[in-house]
Amino acid sequence: MKKFKRILSLSLAVALVAGCFAACGKKEPAKDVTAGAKYKELNAIEFTKEMGNGINLGNTMEAYGHASYGTSSAVSVYETAWGMPVTTKEMIQGMKDAGFDSIRIPVAWTNMMNYESGDYTINEAYIKRVGEIITWAIEADMIVVVNDHWDGGWWAMFGSEDQATKDKAMALFTSMWTQLVEAYKDFDYHLVFESANEEMGDRFNDKLNNVAGKLTKDECYELANTLNQKFVDIVRASSGYNKDRFLLLAGYNTDIAHTCDDRYKMPKDTAEGKLIVSVHYYTPSSYCIEDGITNWGTKADFDTMNGDLAKMEKFTKAGYGVIIGEYGVLIEGQSELKADTVTYLSNFLANCDLYGYCPMLWDCNSQFNRKEAKMAFEEVADLYLKNCYSTSEMTDEDVIGKANQTMKKLYSTAPEGEIIPDDQARAWIMINSSDYGVTYRVGDAYPDGQTAGLVATDVDVTGAGTYTVSLDFTGTGTGKAVGMAFSAVAILHGETLFPGYYMEIKEIKINGEAVEYGKGYTTSDDKITTRVNLYNGWVTEVPEGARRADGDLSNATAMILDGPNLGDMTTLEVTFEYVAP
Repeated sequence: MKKFKRILSLSLAVALVAGCFAACGKKEPAKDVTAGAKYKELNAIEFTKEMGNGINLGNTMEAYGHASYGTSSAVSVYETAWGMPVTTKEMIQGMKDAGFDSIRIPVAWTNMMNYESGDYTINEAYIKRVGEIITWAIEADMIVVVNDHWDGGWWAMFGSEDQATKDKAMALFTSMWTQLVEAYKDFDYHLVFESANEEMGDRFNDKLNNVAGKLTKDECYELANTLNQKFVDIVRASSGYNKDRFLLLAGYNTDIAHTCDDRYKMPKDTAEGKLIVSVHYYTPSSYCIEDGITNWGTKADFDTMNGDLAKMEKFTKAGYGVIIGEYGVLIEGQSELKADTVTYLSNFLANCDLYGYCPMLWDCNSQFNRKEAKMAFEEVADLYLKNCYSTSEMTDEDVIGKANQTMKKLYSTAPEGEIIPDDQARAWIMINSSDYGVTYRVGDAYPDGQTAGLVATDVDVTGAGTYTVSLDFTGTGTGKAVGMAFSAVAILHGETLFPGYYMEIKEIKINGEAVEYGKGYTTSDDKITTRVNLYNGWVTEVPEGARRADGDLSNATAMILDGPNLGDMTTLEVTFEYVAP
């Protein structure tokens, strides 16, 4: 299929947006006369291709100042609360000129809402300001995504054991989206509403007033599905372009594996072919977000990325669009790119071209210099300009062919790394230190990433028996690991080669000294790798399928060590017994 080109003159754009504030000024009738009207005839997969490469206006309208500034400060106070400059029309046009055909505007709507007292009215000034930025983006012929983004953590109200608090959360969600779809209903199909950010999932159980929620995983999935359906129903019950505009549904945790779980359901819709699903991709996080890993690009790294992104075909094959709402190799506060950034981005973007996903770069004035209104690094700038959808004359077939060629070339020149065959089991300690400055093979697939200088003793597992694995941090830059943000002892292929076996921790030594630990359990996230969590703060209850040799899961926990408070570790050693069922 030959893609159509969007040709939108400034005069037509101005005509379009002049009357797009039903709640922000004098209402005028919508004008269905621009290139945006062409989107009406597209399905979700075609539309996401038209979105090309996207970029986030990060740490800006979602910067949270509600607790510090109240609800009646100038909008610019919230907009700049996390260090970003006030957004200008020139910045948005600069993003378009840099090769980005779409923009995601994360928003914290409760910044100017007295929701604690039960008043869910969004201050009109905040709605107007976001509407102004939407207008600038449409004038630049960019597709715009607007969501509710973390927003101070109010989403944890859904996980409360108090039914009244849960009811307030639903009332807030309903009122918020009812106001927004009414306010922005006359923006044409350039505008996409997104149901949430990363809150649809485990974060329903985030702490509220220092008390964590108690929802089970199944209940979290059910609630996420309910809220996404409620979101669609609210939009469709409105008028204007809302009857059939494209809608973006937040995936479970916006995580690929969790979203591909059959418990996650796309909502029903009265408009045909207008739903898109959103996930995020920062794998491995120790490279993409933190500095524990300084390089990327072994064949195993490519295999992980390519395999992860291929999973989202589950949705495109079912007729849904896919947006990777956030991704990137983050360098906030730094003046240089991380090693292998261009390689990582090149392979990622090629995957998105191959499958027809829209990737939206997470950026907070790092890759795109807002003051200069241009990209900060020439090699990254060239990458996005060369991959700009709106200026390309390639057919879909050409795009796919180029993507395949790029991926094959990058893979062919990548170093091998270590690959464990399917008929071999390998035990190791995966860890992220509390400051994420030290990491080792975090992930169920035994990924290559590790901090330079770290020495690991991993062992092959051949069956029942006693095994010892260890990490020596003395050769790293700091000579130590400071506590744990996450750690687990894992056995790659344990579930497939030794189904039903139990891992029983027998001893944990830190800096050569045995330490006390709690009651753990054997589990698996992917039905391939077996693990026992040493410290996993994201898991607050024993998951379905967890097991112990004694059958007693009472008081078992994913936090058998007090990870964040372990202090300086030069060595970590774990001995476990592998027990046949």
